[in-house]
Amino acid sequence: MSLLVVGSVAIDSVETPTDRRDDFLGGSATHFSYAASFFTQVNLVGVVGDDWPEEHTELFRSRNIDVSGLQKVDGGKTFRWTGRYEPNMNDRETLEVQLNVFGEFDPKVPEKFQDARFVFLANGVPAVQQKVLSQAPACQLAVADTMDLWIVEHRETLDALLKNIHGLVLNDSEAKLLTGEENLVTAGLKVREMGPEFVIIKKGEHGAMFFGHNAAGQVEVLVLPAYPTQAVIDPTGAGDSFAGGLMGYLAEQDKHDAETFKTAMAYGTVVASFNVEGFGLDRMEQISREDIDERLAAYRKMLNF
Repeated sequence: MSLLVVGSVAIDSVETPTDRRDDFLGGSATHFSYAASFFTQVNLVGVVGDDWPEEHTELFRSRNIDVSGLQKVDGGKTFRWTGRYEPNMNDRETLEVQLNVFGEFDPKVPEKFQDARFVFLANGVPAVQQKVLSQAPACQLAVADTMDLWIVEHRETLDALLKNIHGLVLNDSEAKLLTGEENLVTAGLKVREMGPEFVIIKKGEHGAMFFGHNAAGQVEVLVLPAYPTQAVIDPTGAGDSFAGGLMGYLAEQDKHDAETFKTAMAYGTVVASFNVEGFGLDRMEQISREDIDERLAAYRKMLNF
């Protein structure tokens, strides 16, 4: 089952305590799409400028990612982000952001994408995310990502969006900011009261928490640790890769019941663990679905006691 994603496609530059890499493929929709492509066809909607390297488009196509919705603005420049990570590799500082064409992104979902039943609204302005939903009438599972900027400066439109989506993905600090709660369990349950059927709180190297309901309709909380990865090279896009693995598996199975969600969460965790092992998509380009399944099997063993 095909999967629609709308979000940023970017050119990143990243500095870590031991290395630096400039002008490589990044963006939330990029990391999501590549991760999801291990499981299903992905339909990508984004925007780039005429400085966009054609080799990146070919990489998408090689992964069964349909780029019919990738808009190119003549005379425009692609969204660029530069960041620096602290020695703990969890904290980072944004050194420069050039929104460029993404700053005026008005997504147009191609007609052939509008029958998508699985939709991921990658990190972006809530009003734009809402506009995408209006162009996906067949959607059965809509999941959105958000960030502190939208929580603070676009709260009204974010609150409206939360009532129209099935799931929300955000990190621990964003969950606390959105709810005013310090306890993550309280925060997760409180976000559900705002509209989404389920909420996933990402905790970086500490894994993720799922707040939803089981087959009996009872509230269920699922906590999964991160896969223990020793070689953390570049954490950029880990959360988007997690979401890509999760949504990709759900689309592959063409269902999103409670039990399928648990496996999807595990797949998302494992895919994200590969993503951090290289700059940008470097490590992801080296692996196959078989590698992911092998690591998932090892992850299952770790969780048995």
